[in-house]
Amino acid sequence: MTFQAPESLAEQIAQHLEQRIVTRDLTPGSRIQELKVSGDLNVSRGSVREALLILERRHLIEIFPRRGAVVSSLTVASVNSLYDIYIDLLCMLGRKVIERWSGDELGGVMGRVREVEAVIQAVNSTGPDAAEKVIDAGFGVMRYAYGLVDNPFLEETLENFRPAISRTYFVALENFREGIGQTAVFFSRLGEAAVSGDADRLQSAITAFGEHQRQQVLSTLREEECA
Repeated sequence: MTFQAPESLAEQIAQHLEQRIVTRDLTPGSRIQELKVSGDLNVSRGSVREALLILERRHLIEIFPRRGAVVSSLTVASVNSLYDIYIDLLCMLGRKVIERWSGDELGGVMGRVREVEAVIQAVNSTGPDAAEKVIDAGFGVMRYAYGLVDNPFLEETLENFRPAISRTYFVALENFREGIGQTAVFFSRLGEAAVSGDADRLQSAITAFGEHQRQQVLSTLREEECA
């Protein structure tokens, strides 16, 4: 039996604020005041301060002297930097899965892919929480791959980037609702490539989807700058 410690209060606070940042309830440039969060959640300011440090490590906020915590901006440069490294990390994860497993042993990957497809079929693409459900289901496939690869360093690195990617993924799905259907196509191709043991095909699918999403986010940012 594996021991799992309960999430700390600071982590729970961080996840609460993270969800608000990802869904743009807290917009770029918004201040996050320790005292207000402490009062709203009925928690200590020390726990809030720890949570803010967690969010800073996850690239969702910046902490400035005398100004405090501010939701970080999404810029063309930051989005490009994020996708440059994240696409490569996902390709590495995919290659490691294929190197360690093959054929029938990868049936679990297709099981997770079918779960994503089921979520996409069930959600109303115009619903307010459709994007969140699709994003969470998609990351379920990635979390399953962690167990297959068993590389704690790769897992930790990808998990640290996950909130920032969730944020940009949300922007893409909120502004390009056809992206929900494209997500289903991507995961179907991903699963087929994994089961067939085709590393090149897998990497091509990851790269194409990541680059397409990058351009959607950049397009939205440019439109917002011109508005």
